[in-house]
Amino acid sequence: MNQLIKVFLNGTLFILLLIGAAPFIAQNSGEWSSYGRDPGGERFSPLTDINKDNVKNLERAWTYRTGDVAAQGKTRSSSAFQMTPIMVDGTLFLTTPFNRVMALDPATGTEKWRFDPKINLGVGYHNQLNSRGLATWLDKKRKKGNACRRRIFIGTNDARLIALDAATGKPCANFGVNGEVDLGKGMGINKDDPGEYGMTSPPAVVRGLVITGAAIGDNNRVTAPSGAVRAWDARTGALKWAFDPVPPGYGKKGKANPKGAAGYYLGTPNVWSMVSVDEKRNLVFLPTGNSSPDYYGGERNGIDHYSSSVVALRATTGKVVWHFRTVHHDVWDYDVPAQPALMTIKKDGKKIPIVAAATKMGHLFLLHRETGRPVYPVEERAVPQNGVRGETLSKTQPFPTGPGPLTPQSLKPEDAFGLDEADKKSCAEQIASHRMDGMFTPPSENGTIAYPGDLGGLNWSGVSYDAKNNLIIANTNRFARLIQLVPRGDKSVEAFSARARQIPASELARQTGTPYLMYREFLMRFSKGLVPCNPPPWGTLLAVDAGTGKKAWEVPLGVMPELARFPDAPKWGSLNIGGSFVTATGLVFIGASRDNMFRAFDSKTGEELWKAELPAGGQAAPMTYKYKGKQYVVIAAGGHGRLLTKTGDFLVAFSLDSKMVK
Repeated sequence: MNQLIKVFLNGTLFILLLIGAAPFIAQNSGEWSSYGRDPGGERFSPLTDINKDNVKNLERAWTYRTGDVAAQGKTRSSSAFQMTPIMVDGTLFLTTPFNRVMALDPATGTEKWRFDPKINLGVGYHNQLNSRGLATWLDKKRKKGNACRRRIFIGTNDARLIALDAATGKPCANFGVNGEVDLGKGMGINKDDPGEYGMTSPPAVVRGLVITGAAIGDNNRVTAPSGAVRAWDARTGALKWAFDPVPPGYGKKGKANPKGAAGYYLGTPNVWSMVSVDEKRNLVFLPTGNSSPDYYGGERNGIDHYSSSVVALRATTGKVVWHFRTVHHDVWDYDVPAQPALMTIKKDGKKIPIVAAATKMGHLFLLHRETGRPVYPVEERAVPQNGVRGETLSKTQPFPTGPGPLTPQSLKPEDAFGLDEADKKSCAEQIASHRMDGMFTPPSENGTIAYPGDLGGLNWSGVSYDAKNNLIIANTNRFARLIQLVPRGDKSVEAFSARARQIPASELARQTGTPYLMYREFLMRFSKGLVPCNPPPWGTLLAVDAGTGKKAWEVPLGVMPELARFPDAPKWGSLNIGGSFVTATGLVFIGASRDNMFRAFDSKTGEELWKAELPAGGQAAPMTYKYKGKQYVVIAAGGHGRLLTKTGDFLVAFSLDSKMVK
C-alpha cells in the first residue's frame, strides 16, 4: 500500500511517497513505535531536522541512569545494555538488563514511572542479563482513559511475558495471571539450570497477537529446551497458536527427539532475535538459530530442517508459508542472528518487496517477501568435507551472488597480523597448525579455524535501509575463532578446562548427548590488549546498492581502545556489537564499537560527519523521535560484559539547539 503525505517545511510543500507495509505508513512520523521503528525493522526515519550540515552541532540534551548494571557479588551473570527504546503517545519507554521497565518524558528524561518484575539476579543466565527492548499495542476496543488501552509488553530473562498499562506501569490484571504468562512451563528447562531459557529480544505484535521466541543456552545438551514460537492473545494472554520447528511429518517414522511436557520437541532451532511483521500480508518472519548443540549434528535426528533459516508464517495461524535456509546442516553456530528487515527496494526499474536476511557468515540474502525466492541468484557450491566421526555434512552450501560476501571467508598463515614481526610469526604459526579450508571447514578434533566466527560477519545488529538512496547499511565484524571437538572422556579434557579458565572469552561446553565436548577461543592475543591474528579492518560500516547487489562503500568502524596509540588504529576498525538507523537526510547513526563513541556517517559516501564520546559502551541500536517540535537521537550506553567494554546504566539523548535547525 502506498500513500501520499503532504508536509510543510519552512513554508514549502513537500509530497512524500511512502512505500511498504501498512504499519510503517500508519505510525506518526515523529514516533519510534517498534524495536526497528516499524514492525518490519527497516530502521529508517523520515525526520529531517538533523541533517548533514548541522549534525556537527549535536549536543547532549539529557542523560538518564537506570541503576541496573551487573556488579560483582550482587549478580551471578554479567550484563549487556543492548536496549532500543520506543517512543509513542508522548512517552519514551525503555527496559534494563534486569528487565525493569521505565517510562520517561521524551524532552527531559524525567522518570514518569517504573516497574520491577523482580527477576532472580542470583541465577546464572546463559545469555547474560540482557533485554534488547519491548513492544506496544493499542487496544482500540477500550475507550480512551481506560486502563491498559495502550499496553507495553516485555519478555524477561526468567521466561515471563508481562503486559503493563502504558499510562501507569501497573500489570494488566486481565492478561494471563496477574499480568503475566509463564513462557517456560513445559518447555524442557533443566530445573537445576533455570537460566538456560528466557527472552532477551522484544516480542512482536500483530493483529492482536503477541509473538514470542526464546534465547536458549548454546552447546549444553542435545535435548535443550524447545525452540517453539508461540502467539498469545494480546488482551487475555491465552495461547492462540504454536510453531514447533520440526520437519513436516516428523516423529511418524525413524528416530525422533523427545518432547517436553508442553508437547513440543526438544533441541529444535530457536528464535532468539527479533521477529518481523508484515501486517498487510498477514505474515511474520522468523530468524532461526541453530539446532542443539551448535558444533556437532550427529545426534539431531533430522530436527534442523528450519535451522539457520528465515521462516515466513501466516500471522493469524502460525502455518508455514515459505522458508529459506541460509546454511545446510549448520555445525558452525551460523544463526540468522538479526531481525529479517522488510523493505521495498528498487531494481531494474521495479519496486520489489523483500526480506533482507543478515547472517554471521557475512552473507546478506535478499528474498522476495511473498515467496522467499532470492532476488539475486544463490549458488550451491561444494564445501569442505571430512568431519568428525558420526557427523554427516552437507556437500554444498548456498552462496548469494548479490551481494557477494561482505566479509572475508578464508584465512592463511601469510594473512596473519602482528604488532611486530615476532607477534605476526606467532599468529602465522597458530593459523598454520589448525585446519582452515574456507568458511565451511567442519569442526575437528585437531582444531578448526572458523572465519568469520560466531560473532560474524553480521550479528543481531542487522541492517538499516536508506529508502531514499536504495542503500542497505550494515556493520560487520572480522574475527576468527578456534573450534576444537574434544572426545568425551579424553585425557585432554582437564587441560582444555584449565585453558578455558585462563583465556578470556574462551569456553569448554559439555554438549551432553554427543561424543564430544566443544572448546572455542578467539584467535587473538590478550596480553597486548585485544589484538586479533586475522588482518584488519576488524570492524566496518558499509552500504550495499540494493539495485545492483554491489557494495557502494565501506569504511573502518571505530578503534580498539587498547591499540589507540598506534597511528594506523583508525584504519583497523573495532569489534562492534550494536545497530544503526538511517534518516531521510542521509545520515547513518551508530555506536557499537569498543571505543565508546557514537557516530554519524553520510549514507551516500561513508564519510564520518560527527562523533561524541559516551559514558559507557554503546553496544545497542540507537533510535530517533520528534517531540514538541524537536528531534532527539537516543542510545543506550551500558557496555557489554563479554565484550570488555565499559559498563554502565546510561540512556543518552542528543539534540540540536533550536537555532541550529534549518
